[in-house]
Parts: sequence; C-alpha cells; structure tokens
Amino acid sequence: MSSGGGGPLAGVRVVDLTSVVVGPACTRALADHGADVVKIEAPEGDLLRHIANGARSPGMSGKFINFNRNKRSAVLDIKRPEGRAALLRLIAGADVFVSNIRPAALARAGLDHASLAEGNPRLVHCSIVAFGTDGRYANRPAYDPIIQSLSGVAATFHRATGEPRFVPMVMTDHITGLVAAQAIGFALYRRERTGRGEAIEVPMFETMAAFVAAEHLGAATFDPPEGPAGDNRLLSPEYRPLPTADGYITVAPNTNAQAFAFFKAIGRPELRDDPRFDSPVSRTANAVAYFEVRVAGLRQRTTAEWLETFAALDVPAARYNTIEDLLTDPHLADAGFWESEDHPTEGLLRRTRVAGRFGGGMRDEALPAPRMGQHTREVLAEAGFGEAEIARMLDSGAARAP
Repeated sequence: MSSGGGGPLAGVRVVDLTSVVVGPACTRALADHGADVVKIEAPEGDLLRHIANGARSPGMSGKFINFNRNKRSAVLDIKRPEGRAALLRLIAGADVFVSNIRPAALARAGLDHASLAEGNPRLVHCSIVAFGTDGRYANRPAYDPIIQSLSGVAATFHRATGEPRFVPMVMTDHITGLVAAQAIGFALYRRERTGRGEAIEVPMFETMAAFVAAEHLGAATFDPPEGPAGDNRLLSPEYRPLPTADGYITVAPNTNAQAFAFFKAIGRPELRDDPRFDSPVSRTANAVAYFEVRVAGLRQRTTAEWLETFAALDVPAARYNTIEDLLTDPHLADAGFWESEDHPTEGLLRRTRVAGRFGGGMRDEALPAPRMGQHTREVLAEAGFGEAEIARMLDSGAARAP
C-alpha cells in the first residue's frame, strides 16, 4: 500500500469502513497526516457522494470530495462471502480499522474487535458510534441533528435566542471524528510501547455532552449547584457579530487593558470606573449589560474604521466573513490555505491546506478524492489476490471497479 509519504502517520495502514461525515472526518485527518487510508464502500457507494449539493458528475459531490481526499476507494459487497473474506484479509494486514456501523451490526458481521484481534493482535480497532454501548440508547440510529438535540447544543440557542436551533454545520460529526482520530493516535503510541492493539469506542452523544458541559456546566459543576448552569456571556443574544454603521464586526475586549481601551474608543471612558465593568469578574457577572454597551457603541462608525482603531489599540476584533469571503480572506491567502487541484475527473478544484504544521514533515503525496471503486483492483492485488481471483470477484459482484 502507498504510505502517504512524509507525514507523521506515514506507514500506517487504515481500513476505513465509514460513510457520510463522522467517520470520513476521522479518516481524512489520518490520511492528511500521511496514513494510507483504504475506503471500503458498499456497492451503492458512500451516501455523501449523492446527497450533498454541488457536483460536476454523479457520485462526486463537493462535500464528498472535501471529506475523502488522500484516500483510496475499493468497493466490496461484504454481504457476499467473497467480499467479506477480502475485507478480512485487508484488515489482517492493517494497523487501524475504523467503522461507524452500529455495534450490533458490526458484531453480526464478525467485525468486532474480539473477532478481528484473533488474526491481528496489533490492530487498533476504532468504533465510532452514536451512543455508548453501556447506555440504554445503544444501537439507536442517529445523525448530527439528533445528537445536537440530545446533547444540549440546540438548548444553548434556546437560552440565547428563545428558539432551539442547530448549528448549521454537522458539528457533532466534525468534533467526534477528530476526537476519534486523536484516540487512534493515542492508541498507536501505546502500541509502540506494548506491541498490542486495542479497541476504542467513541460515542457521539457522550462526546458532545462533555463538550457542552465543559463550556456551560459552570455553577452546576458543584454539588449542590452554586447557581444555574450556563455561561451568560456566551448565552447572551448579543453574542454574535454586531452591527456597525455599514456592516458587522466582532470585538472581544476581555482583559482590563482591552476593555478600557474599548470604552475610550467608543467615547465612554467613564465606564472603566463603573462597578459593573471595572474587572473581568464584574464584566462576566454583567455580561448582558456589557454587550449592550458594545451594541450601542459600535453603531457609530464603519467596520473599516473600527478595525483600524482596534488594531492600533490591540483590542481583539475581526470583520464578519461570509462563507464566500473566506475565498478572498487576506490572511488565508498569506498562509497558502487555499490550494488548487486539477482533479483527474472533476477538473479544477479548491483544496484546503492542512491547518496544523509538523516540523518533521507533512504528507507529500496529495491524492485526489477517489471515484467509487477506483482502487479496487490495486488494493486487492496488494492484499495478495491474483488476477484470476480478482476477475472472479468482479464478475460475481463481490467487488466492483470502474
């Protein structure tokens, strides 16, 4: 298999039996950092190939492309004995196996850790699940909005705006996927010391409940509670980009130096002596009033004028970017964040650079997002299947290739 070259995970082989976002977000992180990720797709392909907006050709949506770069695709029908046998042979030679299949179905297919570790005791087996298997919700189906609703994410909007809403991104998938990638890295490190792999379970619900609790448990951390849960600063309805004379700006004066400079800039220097605003503690306790001061003050001038003023005062501030504005953001241009890719079938694409940097080297082989089954033949050949065996699998439908 290809090593990915140069990245910190170069030489790590990953069999990826995931689909949609949470699993592919995990394995994209592994692939971006040098792992050789073989994406195993069912004959109908990853659902994300088809349900996302924006595509030049069938099965290659923009969202699929973004979550599945640097991977290879092999199509196996694991409901057929030959397809399942081929998958087991791939896993036997892998370092990591990742799935986001419900635990009961995984066990029925003989793809649970106990079954796979018999043939590969060094295997790191990562199961991304909706709910932890110790709880009563185990084996329930779920997608991102289900988890946002259960975990309290939607409730933060309710507290702030009076209406429960979802973050308009599949945030729980992103976060859980990255937590899973992190856990795999930890397990690979432990394997270096012990020589043995292990089972990892990463539940979406518990991951996001912990995420919300760390931010908003607050006074309810104590037993009995010292007050209501929730960070009032973040739950203020004015915790948002605020209007200026001609647009929007976000400003975050948190330290005394920043807050007092802000008060002077908006023509309210006396507020530094106001007991509601004279310290970080008082500004936190009076978060709603502090936001009201910001709202009133920022309407006086244009966004550009405020940005110039706050830059001179070293007050944290930023313009409001639309999604389209990201394409022309000057800092992202300086950082080389947007890269151009000439995809072999989809033409010219934008590709985001991996944000983190490793001094020891990054992946130096950028693979385009694969067409469905593009690498089936080569992956099977690398696993030791002969040409005749591969041909029989393709003829029977146990495997598929373009």
